[in-house]
Amino acid sequence: MPKPIKTKLLRRRATPALARWLIGKPLARPSPDGAVTRHIITETEAYHTEADLACHAAKGRTPRTETLYLAGGVWYVYLCYGVHEMLNLVTGPENFPAAILIRALHDINGPGRLTRALRVTRALNATSACDSGAGAQLWLEETPAAELRHAGVSKTKIRAAPRIGIAYAGPVWSQKPWRFTVTDAAPITKS
Repeated sequence: MPKPIKTKLLRRRATPALARWLIGKPLARPSPDGAVTRHIITETEAYHTEADLACHAAKGRTPRTETLYLAGGVWYVYLCYGVHEMLNLVTGPENFPAAILIRALHDINGPGRLTRALRVTRALNATSACDSGAGAQLWLEETPAAELRHAGVSKTKIRAAPRIGIAYAGPVWSQKPWRFTVTDAAPITKS
């Protein structure tokens, strides 16, 4: 039985390192009939502290960004361009605003498509990303290294590149290689 990721892991590492580490991890979502669907994470982007001009926290603490200031291990879900919900994992200790945007899964390309397919709404904002107990709606799971290799995910296949759609943050922040991808992960099925 897969185990959820431990919250303490999400509070110790720098956000870019965690964004890379999340590649290949399963994102689990129960369906209304009780079956759990697991999807391999294949693309992430890191947003790290108020100093990062591409991070929502760059403008300080606001009602919208309050979730970013929680201790790592919760979801930060916000509406983008009035159309798409965006799914982010909050990282770091409390009052240290940082998050990882989940951009793609092995079978879903694009953060807006991902949230539509998994029925992610702002109702998940500030809920646990590490709890698979009764009533849990969306969580991350650990994957043994052997299973990652079987799914086609290895550290050598992960690529770093600049983040997408953040030219407004200026050349220093828009060119940080904080987007991580792997393109040949095999699907994981329902359990």
